[in-house]
Amino acid sequence: MTFRGGILPLLAVLLVAGCSASEPAKVQIARVTRAPVSEVVEAPATVGARATAALTAPASGTVAKLYVQDGDTVEKGQILAKISSPQAKDQLDQAHKADRQASRPVSLGGGATSVRLPTLKLPGSPDVARCFAQARKAAKKIKDPLIRAQLLSAIDTAEAQQRAQQRALSQVVTGLNQSISQVTGRLGAGLSGLTASMSSLQAASRSQAKAAVKAAQRTVDGLVVKAPFGGVVTLGGPSSGGGTAGLSGLISQLPAGLAGQAGAAAAAPSGRSGGVIATGVPVAVGDTIATVTDVSTLTLSADVDETDVLLVKEGTPAQVELDAVTGATYTATVTGIGVTPKEGATGGVSYPVRLRLGKGVYDDQSAAPWPKPGMSAVVRLTVRESPDATAVPASAIVTSGRETIVWAVRGGRAERRVVKLGAQGDAAVEVLSGVSPGDQVVVKGADTVRQAQTLP
Repeated sequence: MTFRGGILPLLAVLLVAGCSASEPAKVQIARVTRAPVSEVVEAPATVGARATAALTAPASGTVAKLYVQDGDTVEKGQILAKISSPQAKDQLDQAHKADRQASRPVSLGGGATSVRLPTLKLPGSPDVARCFAQARKAAKKIKDPLIRAQLLSAIDTAEAQQRAQQRALSQVVTGLNQSISQVTGRLGAGLSGLTASMSSLQAASRSQAKAAVKAAQRTVDGLVVKAPFGGVVTLGGPSSGGGTAGLSGLISQLPAGLAGQAGAAAAAPSGRSGGVIATGVPVAVGDTIATVTDVSTLTLSADVDETDVLLVKEGTPAQVELDAVTGATYTATVTGIGVTPKEGATGGVSYPVRLRLGKGVYDDQSAAPWPKPGMSAVVRLTVRESPDATAVPASAIVTSGRETIVWAVRGGRAERRVVKLGAQGDAAVEVLSGVSPGDQVVVKGADTVRQAQTLP
C-alpha cells in the first residue's frame, strides 16, 4: 500500500461562490496559488542492526567455560566461551601424523634407479701368442727340412684359425654388450618414469595432508569462541537441526548394517535441548554458542511498492514511526535501493530499500528511546518536495487517456488545459506547466465539466 501526503497551505484557495444558500453548487472554482508541496511514499519497515554474527561450535564437545552472560557488551576479539573437544584434538594429531608420513621420500628397490650388468671380455690373448711362438721356435730346430717345413706350415694354419676364432668371438661379445646396454637403458627409463609418477603422487598426498592439518587446526582454534566485532551478546540459539536432517538423508543411502551404526554415531554427540548454553552442556557441530549484535548503528529495511520505488533515491529523507514507541517520530535517510523483487500477498512486487535510522523525539520534543533490532515500523519517504510550487488542489486534476488536464475558467466558460505535474501531495499538487498562479480552475466536479461549458 502507498500513501501520498502533502501540505495544503492555509490560504490555498479562494472559492468563487456559484450557488445559493438553499442549493449547493455542483461545481466549485478556486484560484491557483503558490504553496509548498511534498510527495510522500509510505512503506512498512523493520529495524535491523549494523551487523549480526552467530558463533557456532566447530566440533562436538562440552562447554568448558563461559566468560559472558546474556546482554553483556563485548569488544572485538574478546573470549566468549571455550569448548572442550577431545575428538577435535585427536583429529589434529592424526592429521599431523599423516603429514609426516606423506613427507617421507619415495624409495624403489633400496633407492636404485638403474641396472648395471658386467662387461664381457675375451680370455687372455697374450698367452696364446706365446704358445705359438714357442712351438714355432721348437719346429725350427728340426734338422729335416721337409718335416720342419710341414710343422711350421701347420703352426701357421693353427695360428690363423685361432685369430679367426678370436675375431668371431670378439664380434659376439660386442653385440652382447650392445644388447645389454639397450636393455639397461630401457630399464633405467622405466624406473625414472615410475619414480616421477611416485613423486607426483607423493606431492599430491602431502598437499592433502597439509590441507587436513590446516582444517583440523582451524577447528581446534575455533574451540575458543571470540567476538568478531563489538556488540551485545545473546547466549545459545537454535541447534543444528537442519544439518542433522541432511545427514539423515545421506545415512539412509548406506547399507543396512552401516546405516544403523552411522545413525547412532550421528545422534550421539548432542545432549542439548532448547538451545541452552551453560558450563558443562554438551554441544554438537553447528550448535549456536552465542550471537553478537552490533547496535552502534541501527538500520531500517523497508519494502517499497514497484509503483513508487523509482522515485526513491539515495539520500532521500524519511520520517519513521515505530509500533513500539507510540507518539514518537524518528528521522531516517535512504542508503541503498535493492534490485531483487519481492512478491506481495495481493499481487505486484516491492523492492527493498535500506535506511540509516536517526534519533527520535516525542511530540513534546523529549528524546525517544533507542529501538531494538526486529521492531516494526512505518517509513514515510519524502520523494519529491517543492517549497514554492504552483499548486492546485488534488481534486482539480483529471486524467484523460494518457493526458492529465485541469478545467480552467476563461470568460465564464470552461477551457481544457493539459498540464504537467511535479510533486503530488495528498491535498495539493504541483503544476509545472499549463496554468499559472491567479488562474481559476474547477476544484470540485471537474470530471463532469465539458469544453466551453458555462461556469458560475
